[in-house]
Amino acid sequence: MYKTIAAFVILTLPLSGCLADPASRGLVGVAGGALVSDAFGGNPITGAVIGGLAGVATCGIDIGLPSCY
Repeated sequence: MYKTIAAFVILTLPLSGCLADPASRGLVGVAGGALVSDAFGGNPITGAVIGGLAGVATCGIDIGLPSCY
């Protein structure tokens, strides 16, 4: 379980600078939510929905990523 999470973080961290629009942040949120939910024994579909919504919602928040266009 922890290896899966660590691998996800290592593989997606370099992509974080490329996420300048809501759609790309939402897609990464979907993938991340499903992966983390599955790793912790939850429902991957629920995790994907929550992750996608969180990815799109961070578009207007200054968290160090470039602002959305």
